[in-house]
Order: sequence, then structure tokens, then C-alpha cells
Amino acid sequence: MTHIKASITGIQGYVPDYILTNAELETMVATNDEWIVSRTGIKERRILKGEGLGSSHMGAEAVKGLLEKTNTSPAEIDLLICATTTPDFIFPCTANLICDMVGIRNIGSFDIQAACSGFLYALTLGTQFIETGKYKKVIIVGSDKMSAIVDYTDRKTCILFGDGAGAVLLEPDTEGNGVIDSIIKSDGAGYPYLNQKAGGSRYPPTHETIDNRQHFVFQDGAQVFKFAVTNMADVSAEIMERNGLTGADISWLVPHQANRRIIEATANRMGVGMDKVMMNIQKYGNTTAATIPLCLWDYESQLKKGDNLVLAAFGGGFTWGSIYLKWAYDPK
Repeated sequence: MTHIKASITGIQGYVPDYILTNAELETMVATNDEWIVSRTGIKERRILKGEGLGSSHMGAEAVKGLLEKTNTSPAEIDLLICATTTPDFIFPCTANLICDMVGIRNIGSFDIQAACSGFLYALTLGTQFIETGKYKKVIIVGSDKMSAIVDYTDRKTCILFGDGAGAVLLEPDTEGNGVIDSIIKSDGAGYPYLNQKAGGSRYPPTHETIDNRQHFVFQDGAQVFKFAVTNMADVSAEIMERNGLTGADISWLVPHQANRRIIEATANRMGVGMDKVMMNIQKYGNTTAATIPLCLWDYESQLKKGDNLVLAAFGGGFTWGSIYLKWAYDPK
């Protein structure tokens, strides 16, 4: 019996029009372009403007483009999973809203929250539905409006994040391409170092939480950097080792775009040259669950059928993971 794998058969991204440059940030907080670029690699990021626009707006734009690009009808979709840290509402979930906005009806749709590792978690889960034969077409979305929870008076965090979305279509593959292996991990002990303290059931919104600016991202940069460098590199090396891969076998490393130095450390641990590393952090910043699909979207024209890709991420929680997949189609 031929083993079914889940292949990415289409990719589409969406980023807002508004560009927040380092020069503009210099007018907002005590920072400068050299300081930002030398520490993060970020030159600019996209910001979603407009009243009433949330992560669902960007996710829906990505999904609309994906359906058109792959000549897929909304009626053909069996399941939609959205990875997001910035849902439009506590409920309903952002995936439900995206489905409604693009005309997808009467299917299962739900959100996954694993911070910057969210897309990998969602892709790992979506893969199971394809591999079992239960579904034929599954959409995985990563969408985050980080500007909604960033404190633009905090120079440690406001320089890092941007807004964006990406979506992929998963379909069955019997040629040996698709997701070969995945590893997802977490450690809740990392909570104190990267979080949004208020707004949930533990600390519901009050005048006090708002006055104390507890509805914004908090990050202990030094601790997060230390854990991210170690864990993202370790899990990437682990997935290579258990699949008998060397750096020479890897066509592309697709890392979460959090910090250029973390990306370089991961590539070095894997024995992969920077010429084989997807990187667009300089123009989008950290879009959380959207960084990996946005990389695939930007580099799609350079991907070839059968290419070995390793996806790797690290996020708040802490969460981290890696996926090894074979690309399923040539440039179109």
C-alpha cells in the first residue's frame, strides 16, 4: 500500500501596505538604525492600518490569493487551521472568521496558539488529517497583527515585530514528496520570559492592567535569546540526525524570522551555508506565526520539486519545533 504524505501544493502571502522603517522608529523611541540592524537584522516591518481590521483580514487575503492561485474552489476545502497569537476576538476563533470572509462553509476550522512556533504546530496537525486519508485539501494559515499588542514606547520590543499572513494548501502525495518528519516541543517554565500578562482569564482587563501596560508583549531579551539559540538549533539538528541528513543534503533552511543572529546560529549548527537560508526579516520583522509561510512565499520561485527543506521555529511558551519536508512542485 502506498503511503500518503501531505504535500504543500500552493503558497500565498499577504503583508499590509504601510511600511514602518527604522527611521520612523527613531522618532518614536530612543533607538537608531545601526543599533536595530546590528542586533536583529531588521530594516523595516509592515503594519496593518484601518479601523476594525485584525488578523482575520490578513489571513483571508492570503487564503483568497491561495485559492485563486491553485484554482481551488472554497467548496473543495475540508479543513482550515489558523495559527495566531493575535486573534480578532477571544471567540469566535480567527479561523472561523477567515472561512466566512472567503466563502468556505460547513467545514471544521479552528485556531492554534503556539506563539512563533504556531505555523509549525498547525502544519504538523494538518498533516495528520491528510496522511490518514480523512481529508484531501487542508489549508494552514499563519496570521498575526503584532502591532495590536506592541508597546511603541518600549524600544526593546517595538523594533522587532510586524504584521503579516501566509497560507499553504496541503494535499495528498504518493510520490514521496511532502512532510517526512516533524518534531514539536514545549516547556511552560519559559512563561516568565515572554508573555502578554493581562487580557486572559488569569488577569482580565481592568483599569489597573491597562494603566500598568500589561496588555503588551513583555520579553526578557537575554533569556529568550539564550533559549532560542539553543533549542531552535538543537531541534533542527535532531530532525536531521534521525533522518540521516547532512548539511549537504539540505536545499533550504526555513527558519522563524526572530533575529538574524539566532538564524545564523541555527544554520551553523546544521552545517548549512547562509546561501541556503531563507531570510526576509530585514523587510518584515518578526510576524510571529506568519514568518515561515512568508519566507516560502518569497522564495517560491527558487524552490524545485524534491528539494529538502527544514523548517524551524522557537516561540513564547516556550514552544519550538522542526519539520523536514520534500518540496512537491517546480516553479510556476
